[in-house]
Amino acid sequence: MKHDETCRVASHVDAGAGYKRIVLEAPAIAPETRPGQFVHVRVPALADTDLRRPFSVFDAHGGKIEILYKVVGRGTEAFAQTPPGAEVSVLGPLGRGFPAPAAGATAILVGGGYGVAPLHFLARDLARSGSAQRPVVFAGGRTAADLLAVEDFEAAGARCILATEDGSRGAKGFVTGPLDAALKEFRAAGRPFELYACGPDGLLKAVTERALELGVPGWISTDRHMVCGVGACFACIQKTRDASGGTVNSRCCINGPVFKAAELVWD
Repeated sequence: MKHDETCRVASHVDAGAGYKRIVLEAPAIAPETRPGQFVHVRVPALADTDLRRPFSVFDAHGGKIEILYKVVGRGTEAFAQTPPGAEVSVLGPLGRGFPAPAAGATAILVGGGYGVAPLHFLARDLARSGSAQRPVVFAGGRTAADLLAVEDFEAAGARCILATEDGSRGAKGFVTGPLDAALKEFRAAGRPFELYACGPDGLLKAVTERALELGVPGWISTDRHMVCGVGACFACIQKTRDASGGTVNSRCCINGPVFKAAELVWD
């Protein structure tokens, strides 16, 4: 059930390299929110002149939601100026989130940049549920500064494997390199796993291809420009396959943002 809630800002801090973390007191929204869902925020400084902004949920617990975001434009620049104690209108939770992996299967989480945000929530949720299988996180970025929340993943009990394009932290190159090596090991050992991904389209397409090739469940969180957030405007279109195998235009805000890998059609 979604709520339109006025939330007090509990904290708002820098997370380095142009990223910010904000914690909102959301006693109605937080208990309803599941990993992979998002919220639609009315930025206080733009409330009279602009539309809401969508944000993935980094964590939801104890009546609060946390958002990890990058300052990239007018909306996020204004949002970054919101001080602790301010009140923010938040609509959520919205969209379709990640399902938990099947019993006995390991969740392999693959993220790039701030695409790690909903994956962190999933890792936290699995830890809180007492999942017997330790998640494995593959995080990639251009430089070490783009590797976010590594300590948070480790605190949630996840094993982290890192890669940077410039080699400044972890393996040098794309994160799919160490991912492929690990998938080979999982297959050789007969260990069941499911793939989860969020990040740029190139990464999402790569993880989709691997899920289909290996015949394992894949859950892909897409990132499309959203305007209304509730399915009315058709701005956040993602091509998908329907039950008959035909191609249809799905709305990420209500049909996603998380899709099965087998549903997705990439250009």
